[in-house]
Amino acid sequence: MKFDKYYVLDTNILLEDASNIFKLSQDSKNLIILPETVLDEIDSKKSGFDEINFQAREFARILENSNIKESISKDGFKIIQLEIKNQQKAIIDIISKDTYDINTKNVSLNIINDRKILEIAKFSSTYYKNEVEFLSLDIMARTRAISLDIKTNSLLGSSRDDFSYEYVKDIEINFEDLEDFDNQEISKFDKEHKVYNYSYCFKVIDSDQVILASINNNRIQVLDESEIRNQIITPLNKEQLFFSNAILSHLYNVLIVEAKAGSGKTLLALSGALKLVRQKEYQKIIYIRNSVESLDKGEDIGYLPGFEEKFKIYNHPLMDSLEYIIRTEHKKRSKKNPNNIQELDDQELTTRVEQMIQNYGIETMWVGEMRGRTLSNSFIIIDEAQNMSNKTMQMVLSRIDNTCKVVILGSNKQIDNFYVNKYTNSLTTLLKSTKDKNTLVNTFAIKLQKVLRGPITEWAENIFSK
Repeated sequence: MKFDKYYVLDTNILLEDASNIFKLSQDSKNLIILPETVLDEIDSKKSGFDEINFQAREFARILENSNIKESISKDGFKIIQLEIKNQQKAIIDIISKDTYDINTKNVSLNIINDRKILEIAKFSSTYYKNEVEFLSLDIMARTRAISLDIKTNSLLGSSRDDFSYEYVKDIEINFEDLEDFDNQEISKFDKEHKVYNYSYCFKVIDSDQVILASINNNRIQVLDESEIRNQIITPLNKEQLFFSNAILSHLYNVLIVEAKAGSGKTLLALSGALKLVRQKEYQKIIYIRNSVESLDKGEDIGYLPGFEEKFKIYNHPLMDSLEYIIRTEHKKRSKKNPNNIQELDDQELTTRVEQMIQNYGIETMWVGEMRGRTLSNSFIIIDEAQNMSNKTMQMVLSRIDNTCKVVILGSNKQIDNFYVNKYTNSLTTLLKSTKDKNTLVNTFAIKLQKVLRGPITEWAENIFSK
């Protein structure tokens, strides 16, 4: 049987999304080739509560609907062809080998598995007498494939272009334009306005005056900087002002933020959330973080109620931010009596953090416990979005009803999840979605480029990002 294309899949392609097998098959027009090691690795991931565990189980369900078409042995390899005829169709060749031509001495299991998979890929390139392409999200596996003269790619269908949307735009205006400037149509000043131009810096010609504004239904809304600054954590630059304004605004219900380390994204999100809860806009604050630590340890500890203490280590960004907010609030109050400023000791700090968690209904969640739940009346912060697959983010966002506001934070320079890359993770997908106007939700996006944590963080960001 002749196919248009021949794909050997690495394990991470299916754990990123089990339905990738159908997307790549294109209704059986293309042949999917799975080394037996891929099946072993997927089988080892079936137990657990994280998204990759769900995808492993989902792939097992897909295989349950398959029928064996034929079995062939050649040169020490065995090829079993499966056919899936369901709502979606696919032809899969599973290839195994009794003895692999690799050295396993003093080599870690994951490297051994990669070499087994690539040995199958190398065999496939000669067996099928057609060009075979090895697909993997792992750059190391793709590099090894190239060294073996195997054509390789990441994930077909994912856009590899390095996009750059102008979320904050600089425009020059004349002094006479300032009359009745607020609420004017943006097209009057920027005929090339795009839907992703959420924020503007209007520079008055021949003046030092700069007016910051957001765009609301194509109209200019000048920022009320005094109201935005009226919170525990004060925005320190124009990007932070735009971000904080979007947090406090009733217009936006989905905020997408890509930010450098130390740019204050979590602090500002929490500070704004606290203000909105105080104003009774929302009942509680929910912090969701997807991390490599939770991927590694979640199955051992479990994502069940009562395990909060065991997971404190994975919520360090939240706890650090809360402690900083408590200290900042304490210093502001102490300024009224500058001769009697006392530092908070650790016990008092812990007590105040716990009190704040209780007063503001602050909760932490992991993606593994969200399936089947509905979140209401909540200000939701999703952190480390760059480590979430599209399927994970889809599942999380589908749990949130229309009484919530969600802020999604991440940095494509801090990807730790082996099952995604900067082209396939959910942060990139969400940022790219801002290119087109939609009528379902009101989105806002911004990039926080200024590092405020300190000179060491900024120095590290500069030298390691070149």
